[in-house]
Amino acid sequence: MVEESPQEKRDLEKLLSLIPPASALKSRKRHLTEKRIRIRYDDSLDEEEAKIPKSLADELGIKEYLEIVVAGRKRFVFRAIVEEGLEENRVYINPDLMEEHGIADNSIATVRPHRGGEELGVLLEES
Repeated sequence: MVEESPQEKRDLEKLLSLIPPASALKSRKRHLTEKRIRIRYDDSLDEEEAKIPKSLADELGIKEYLEIVVAGRKRFVFRAIVEEGLEENRVYINPDLMEEHGIADNSIATVRPHRGGEELGVLLEES
C-alpha cells in the first residue's frame, strides 16, 4: 500500500470538498401549478381582467392569463394584471360577473396559469 504525503492528503481533501453531498443533488425546488386563494371584488376592473399579486404570479408562473376554478365546478379565464403591494393569496375580480354566477365576495377558489383556447371572463364549464 502506498502512503500519501501530507500535501497529497490536503489536496485530496480540497478536491473532495467540491463535490456536493447526495442530499443536495437530490433536492429540487417544488414548482406549484395551482393554489387556493380568496376572490375579492374590485369595481375598477373589466369583466375579463383579474388583479393578482406579483409574488403569487411569479410563484405560479402566471404571465398573461389566469384561470380561476370555484368549488371545482365553475371555471373562468381572465387577463392577468400583475401588481406589487396587493394582499397575498387574494385575486381581485369584477363583481358583476361573479354575482351573475352566484359567487360571493371572499369566496375560496383555485388559481392557476391558463393554457389557452377560451374567451376571457366567460364561464367555461359548470357541472
